Amino acid sequence: MFSRWLERNIKYIFPLPAVLFVLIMMVFPIAYTLRLSFFDWSMSSLVPPQWVGISNYKSLLFSDPRFWPSISRTFVFTIAAVLVETVLGIIIALFFNQDFKGKNVLKTLFLLPMIATPVAIGLVWMLIYEPNIGFANKVLSVFHISPQLWLASPKQVMASLIIVDVWQWTPMVALIVLAGLTSLPTEPYEAALVDGATRWQMLTRITLPLLKPTILVAVLLRSIDALKTFDIIYSMTGGGPDFHSETINIYSFVQGFSYFKLGMTSALLMIFFVLVLAMSMILVSIRKGGEA
Repeated sequence: MFSRWLERNIKYIFPLPAVLFVLIMMVFPIAYTLRLSFFDWSMSSLVPPQWVGISNYKSLLFSDPRFWPSISRTFVFTIAAVLVETVLGIIIALFFNQDFKGKNVLKTLFLLPMIATPVAIGLVWMLIYEPNIGFANKVLSVFHISPQLWLASPKQVMASLIIVDVWQWTPMVALIVLAGLTSLPTEPYEAALVDGATRWQMLTRITLPLLKPTILVAVLLRSIDALKTFDIIYSMTGGGPDFHSETINIYSFVQGFSYFKLGMTSALLMIFFVLVLAMSMILVSIRKGGEA
């Protein structure tokens, strides 16, 4: 009898360990963080957590002067970085889709930034951006452009960080798009050649439309990852100067591990979780609409 029951429910039993793992490792931390967001709890005092309801959320949304700017910077960083990475990734993927001597070596070198340690990348780029002896200002001096402050300038710091993110993650977008290019059917191109289509017409009317689902996948993956960027920003600026590079991730870290306000930090993380989830759902719906 047990064997018959096992045979009938085998499709539920096999996935059960994975489902339990997801519940324990993902659902429980989210639920615990949600619960903690309704408490006022400071690790710097011996007072136990005090229930405050939605006061943490009200404080963040309506009276915290750093919350909305950090949200704005997070989305500016994400949108700008992903947009540039997508455009450059498509161009580079089209380049690597051609046959030329040394292609594999060049492709390997191009992928190196993606596999480097983010903190190490941040430290190297800090030296590049150093106002006095940095390589960036040395390059500008060749073109008779005055030295820039880069990370020390409130107006330039976000753009400087976006450049680093583009340098590191454009190879990922190019790799995904290149995989899509290699899987495209050849029949449309053969028909276009017979009809006398130019290379530009084949690119705009065949290649890019067929690549749209692949490009949307790359945008989705990079957008979610860029929203969560922490290590590069923290290692290079720590949110400075004067909070002008403080994204929601940096602000959450500061609230939790500098100010020890775990209740407020939990509320921050829950708001950020909802934002990431909403943006992911929007991008997924756009992808499904593109495939329809």
